[in-house]
Amino acid sequence: MRTRRIGIGAVGLEIAEAGEGGRPFLLMHGFTGAKEDFTEWLDRLAAAGWHAVAPDHRGHGSSSKPEGKASYSLEILAADNLALVDALGWDRYALLGHSMGGFVAQLMAFEDPGRLLGLVLMDTGHGPIEGVNLEEAALAGQIVTESGMATLAELMAARESPLETAANRRLLEERPGYAEYGERNLLASSPWMYAAIIDELVAGGDSLDRLAEMRPVPPTLVLVGEQDRPFLKSADRMADAVAGSTLAVIPDAGHSPQFENPESWWAALSSFLESIG
Repeated sequence: MRTRRIGIGAVGLEIAEAGEGGRPFLLMHGFTGAKEDFTEWLDRLAAAGWHAVAPDHRGHGSSSKPEGKASYSLEILAADNLALVDALGWDRYALLGHSMGGFVAQLMAFEDPGRLLGLVLMDTGHGPIEGVNLEEAALAGQIVTESGMATLAELMAARESPLETAANRRLLEERPGYAEYGERNLLASSPWMYAAIIDELVAGGDSLDRLAEMRPVPPTLVLVGEQDRPFLKSADRMADAVAGSTLAVIPDAGHSPQFENPESWWAALSSFLESIG
């Protein structure tokens, strides 16, 4: 595996990759996440014949962080990643989007579904995220733009997240450094990105009809942790909407099954990739 930076217009995206020359596969992290959400799997994907690439979205990780809310939207993130795919020289590619990355992946799919070898929608939704308080989300956006990410991190540490699960609590106890990893990713995120994207995630439009009408329909895997309450119903609806899709519910896992139950997550993902390879 190696990391490098690729210029996309006025921004630079930091990517991790393995398996150059293999079948193209883009893996996109979620809100306030980072490419390291998938780097542990890139060499394994390369061994299976994939050129696996995990980028930091703009406003995240080591990628560019332009100022101003206008620099960020799900559409802008989708445009970035479509440009990244072109910069990598990929004609057709497989695509995985986790959480926020799943919303971005849908926009990319709607742009040109015929380019997709396969689509993985992982712990994500098709409309406003269930169980998130709109007023609290708006307040969080105000806090980060006025006081910074560190202030929000302190406040979040005293509250239980809507994504909190028994699987996540177990992981925090069993995996040294995992809590610090999550905090680093949060603090590395742009406050402008946070304020802009959280508005879309909790009050944006619904894409379910567009998923149902997508043509041609790429092979699709809808994957969700069995404890990920905000996204379980959305996963069912998306799997019903996309003709011929497969729904995989990962046991003993919440919002990040690649960490919480990696064996079952890999079994579901690798089986799907083998079916489209």
